[in-house]
Parts: sequence; structure tokens; C-alpha cells
Amino acid sequence: MKRTASLVVLTASLAVAGLHGTAAADSTAEQVTYGAGSVLGTAVYAPFKATFCILGGITSGFTFPFAGADTAGRVAAAGCGGTWAITPDILKGREPVKFVGGQSSRSAISKGARSDGATASQP
Repeated sequence: MKRTASLVVLTASLAVAGLHGTAAADSTAEQVTYGAGSVLGTAVYAPFKATFCILGGITSGFTFPFAGADTAGRVAAAGCGGTWAITPDILKGREPVKFVGGQSSRSAISKGARSDGATASQP
């Protein structure tokens, strides 16, 4: 019960901190609505993200002996990286939710860079 209460207090604090960065054009009622939505969204989202992170850490431990430290680190970063709190900017569509972190190599490959450091030729 204490853990749940701590999680609610933490998410409420994050939501209030996120409200200070909103544009001046937003009305107070709109800020309150997005703040409440971010608290509720984070309360629902955070347990799933924490479970994914824990499973990523366990998988990273199994990966280490077979694939080495670099691969194990990438597995852990993928599980525990990314978005942890649903902010008002995410609810407004200004920022994406990144459930899986550590995607820098994927985005580089999709932009034309290969894993060996060379760039792929664009037709």
C-alpha cells in the first residue's frame, strides 16, 4: 500500500512539474485536464513499463554469458529506456511514447547507415 501511495505521489509531482512548461495560450482548465490525464495515464502505464524493465534486466543477465557485455547492455537499455511518465505533451501529441528504449541503432539503420559504420547508397 505504501508503494502504491508513493507511486501516486510521484506521478502527481511529475504531472505538476510538466504543467509549468506548457504554453501560455493554454487555459487553466485545459492544464488541469491534461495534468489529471497525465497522472492517470502514468498510473496505468508505469506498472507495465516497470514489468518490461524488470524482464529486460533478467533477460540481459541471461544474455551476458552468451553474447557479451555490449549485447547485454543493449538488451537492458531497450527494456529500461524510453518513456517512463505520460506527460501533458504526450497527451497533446507533441511527444511520442517510446515504450522500448535504446533504439538509436535501429533509427540509424533506417536512415541509411549500416551497422558497420558505412552509409547505404540511396537510389
